[in-house]
Amino acid sequence: MQHFFVTPDQVEKPYIYIEGSDVNHMKNVLRMRAGEKLEISDGDNRKYVCQVCDYVEGRAQLEILEERELDTELPSQIWLFQGLPKSDKMELVVQKAVELGAYAVVPVAAKRSVVKLDGPKAEKKVKRWNEIAKSAAKQAGRGIIPEVKSVCSFDAALKAAGSLDVILFPYELAEGMDYTRKVIEEIQPGQSVGIFIGPEGGFEREEEEKALEAGARVITLGRRILRTETAPLMVLSILGYHLEP
Repeated sequence: MQHFFVTPDQVEKPYIYIEGSDVNHMKNVLRMRAGEKLEISDGDNRKYVCQVCDYVEGRAQLEILEERELDTELPSQIWLFQGLPKSDKMELVVQKAVELGAYAVVPVAAKRSVVKLDGPKAEKKVKRWNEIAKSAAKQAGRGIIPEVKSVCSFDAALKAAGSLDVILFPYELAEGMDYTRKVIEEIQPGQSVGIFIGPEGGFEREEEEKALEAGARVITLGRRILRTETAPLMVLSILGYHLEP
């Protein structure tokens, strides 16, 4: 069954109205006709089973057949602060992070980030990443579409993470898996968590020191060196296993 997202204001019970590019996708690509069923998520953890009624004035009118609350979200908001990687690795990170339950992704221009994004180029990339997040959210049956935020500096990322309950800072020079296990086990459902992942080459010592000053918990992910696109998926998987009800 096809799955689309809407905003709560598009739900006018007993109908839901699809707008924008999704209308063209439904009508001309999927060729959905009156009577065909589809699933709708309203971005507020509610899912609807609907059927197509008609296409009127550039909108698709859907009749609600069934409504239920979604339970696909983790009990904690997990923010991924990802150091900008080279090539198209960020696309993979966004896709898999959304599948694994991340609440939001923040691209971070760390000191060792080779890729430099600003202005129109950055806006174009962020738009593309949000499209990937939307597609991944559909595939995973998420109740929300996690947002990919604008590219920011490391200092701005730390400031943004300041309101979170726990900040995890995996660092290749950190030691002691016992400490890592202890930190993870102390995280409780309902707590918000930030994960900082460095770009290729990792974080600089100065960035680690700033993170410590901001209250981050510097942890190790083991004795092996993980690629920048692998490390966030490992941490998200561990947190998902720990927090999933």
